[in-house]
Amino acid sequence: MDLALEQAKACETRGEIPVGAVIIKDNQVVSQAGNRIVELKDTTAHAETLAIRAASEILGNERLIDCDLYTTLEPCTMCAAAISYARIRRLYYGAEDVKFGGVDNGVRFYHAKSCHHRPEVYGGINEAEAANMLKAFFRARR
Repeated sequence: MDLALEQAKACETRGEIPVGAVIIKDNQVVSQAGNRIVELKDTTAHAETLAIRAASEILGNERLIDCDLYTTLEPCTMCAAAISYARIRRLYYGAEDVKFGGVDNGVRFYHAKSCHHRPEVYGGINEAEAANMLKAFFRARR
């Protein structure tokens, strides 16, 4: 999670919402990413989707079986679906997202009958640090 938090901090300096993600396989970092929505002018350029795209390219497979994803914020529904389609084994996230989260809040994507793959989910990892970074980011813009 420390690497994901570093990615989130880098986002902040670029003016992006500070969310970072890291994909691990066999205790090795496969990919890391931070939000690049503003920079790429792409609403799908969330940290999780960028990390999944990079890991798929690096591993040469769209299925990221035996991979774990660490992200600083509870994934939205779009990212939760991408995690499911990629067959990520475990999802670890930091801060809860009561407004836009799609895992333990909102639509709770992994509880839907139509969800074909459910990763193990562990929330609240370094939650205070991740939440404080997000709160500070938005407070500075209001």
